[in-house]
Amino acid sequence: MRKVLDFIGHQKIFFGISIAIFVIGIVCNFVFGAKLDIQFTGGAIVKYSYNGSVDEAKLTSLLQDETAETVSFAISKNLIAGDQNADTSEGYIVSVQFPGNESISVEEQAKLTQALQKEFPDNNFKYSESNSVESTMGWKFFLKCLTAVAIASILMVLYVTFRFRKIGGLSAGVMALLALLHDVLMIYFTFVILRMPIDSNFIAVVLMILGYSLNDTIVIYDRVRENRGLMGPKAAPAELFNKSASQCLKRTICTSITTFMAIACVYVIAIIFNLTSVQTFALPMMVGVISGCYSSICIAGPLWVNWQNHKAKKKAQQRPGAKKA
Repeated sequence: MRKVLDFIGHQKIFFGISIAIFVIGIVCNFVFGAKLDIQFTGGAIVKYSYNGSVDEAKLTSLLQDETAETVSFAISKNLIAGDQNADTSEGYIVSVQFPGNESISVEEQAKLTQALQKEFPDNNFKYSESNSVESTMGWKFFLKCLTAVAIASILMVLYVTFRFRKIGGLSAGVMALLALLHDVLMIYFTFVILRMPIDSNFIAVVLMILGYSLNDTIVIYDRVRENRGLMGPKAAPAELFNKSASQCLKRTICTSITTFMAIACVYVIAIIFNLTSVQTFALPMMVGVISGCYSSICIAGPLWVNWQNHKAKKKAQQRPGAKKA
């Protein structure tokens, strides 16, 4: 017989862990602030290709000296160039980001190209491409992304409410939503603490983790509903959840480990090939997988039990002849 673990008895520890992480994230948010990508704030991106390795500190100093504004850059492996010939097998792309509302002029691009070629004559710096994003367009894109997240969350709650109406319905949906909010905050704080820019990768990770975490929660809710039928309506919510979560624990952990390892492989490959955009997607995804597994068992479940206990206590107080506390 499978051992029943007392998840509800340790709920204060679970809540304390989450609160501690949130406090650290909030402090880092005030200290560092959220770093928005130019996809949301507006600006221009100019890309240059080069060979070999360069001193990033020297490159940073050059870019700051040659431009009037504070710029940032990211270096990634030039996989296309590497496939064409052996001479460019060590080819890289440096993406220089210019914040602001105005696009960079052709003269400024030419000046920066000449400065790079002069400072790094052996690296064969060449202008590759440039594009710009207006701040108004970036803000509209950001609002559309938030709208997508909000709509997805509402539909998920409605689905859970309807499917699990026999174990509380709305309470199950609301608790699942709180668990999803827990996971979104974990992902957000990951971006803040690691100083990664919040871009389209952030939205993609959030949407994927919303679905992944909800799936874990649904598996547990489904077992709770099944055990409710076996144990009867008078079964204590804590006992019901502890038994259901214990039965699903092995499956949930194995699924999370498998998913985590797959994403970790992608992250390692991204590090090897210096694929920055893939790294900023895979690393938060790994955090989200862990958070989703944790919140489904340690957050959504205990909150649902507390809600059910509160409803039962309130109903008992409303009965004729019940003593008021």
